Amino acid sequence: MFQKLVNHNNDILRLVEKGYAVAFDSNHLVVRDIPYLDSDRKLQFGAIVTKLEFIDQERVTQTDHQIFFAGSIPHGLDGNPISNLGGGPCQLTLSEASKEVVVQRSFSNKPKSTGKFQDFFEKIESYVAIISGPAIELHNANPHTFRAVKEVIPDSIFKFHDTLTSRAEIADISAKFKDDVIAIFGLGGTGVYVLDFLVKTPVREIRAFDLDEFRVHNAFRSPGRVEPTEFGKPKAEIYRSRYENFRTGLLITRKFIDASCSGDLDGVTFAFVCVDKGSSRAEIFDLLISMGIPFIDVGMGLNRKRGSLNGMLRTTYYSAEQARKLRDKGLAELADSPDDLYRTNIQIGELNALNASMAVLRFKQLRGFYFDEVSYYHLLFEVSDLKILGESSFNEF
Repeated sequence: MFQKLVNHNNDILRLVEKGYAVAFDSNHLVVRDIPYLDSDRKLQFGAIVTKLEFIDQERVTQTDHQIFFAGSIPHGLDGNPISNLGGGPCQLTLSEASKEVVVQRSFSNKPKSTGKFQDFFEKIESYVAIISGPAIELHNANPHTFRAVKEVIPDSIFKFHDTLTSRAEIADISAKFKDDVIAIFGLGGTGVYVLDFLVKTPVREIRAFDLDEFRVHNAFRSPGRVEPTEFGKPKAEIYRSRYENFRTGLLITRKFIDASCSGDLDGVTFAFVCVDKGSSRAEIFDLLISMGIPFIDVGMGLNRKRGSLNGMLRTTYYSAEQARKLRDKGLAELADSPDDLYRTNIQIGELNALNASMAVLRFKQLRGFYFDEVSYYHLLFEVSDLKILGESSFNEF
């Protein structure tokens, strides 16, 4: 990967050929061995880190004129901090391969004539002249060490570079999902949106299960493009083909999960139950509870009211410790009503997506990705007034 990026980006190639210690890490360009003076005019070495924006799999560009710097405040020959660098103290988490590159601050110094750098070569050259100039003059220091640190930390899950995470500087928070193996039961209107959201989340593996075929009504409650040739094919096949080019660790199986399917769930760390049949839900609940797998169950109930649709969305979290007690509270239907045969099951795409969003948001709170002020185990969204009511996990069952 190092050589591929160098070969397809002439500005980075020029940096390497000039002798800069270039490396790539977590969608950042890292240039080590940058000399500078400390407050005592002693020679120190730091590193410049700048964000990469991937145009495609091989070409990169800048996001802005700023850089991060691993090191203390650079000083001039007069012993004063170098002026016109802007920025300030900040932190940025890189991978374990670059653990010695500890970012302490950012700098902002754009070209006066154009307001932006032409490319990475011009950007690095400009900042090195400012930061390293005094050290080069006083100590004859040389930033061109020809040391190529070739580790590239790829996105081990995604087949595209996750530049969104690096641009937002949340790589350390996103890493909280790296050991998760997620199971999704049911790829109907809500389940397929759960799948869509999780495909773009850096969990290690996703296992989804659905026995049904893709019908016309599914097209109105699923994300992405629909091809007429998809109708009548298994949902598992359709959604596998939609998402397999996006990430690794994706297993979508045409299968009905019951009490005999424990082998399919070996290693699963969390599950989403997105089925609308009570008896099927009951079997999945019992299996998950017996295996100690925490899970979120979703549900939706809509009906006509004075010429409009009204109803509720439900999101319920069953922790491994409290799942059996919570199951007995009867918050989810666990049996098939004789009236189900005649019931119209109303589901609308935007409500399916919202129900899935509530479920995935709650999961991400549990992992510490989103802040969790009140740990709700049960959430109800009322369509008529757009309010969410919650029961806290601190309540006694």
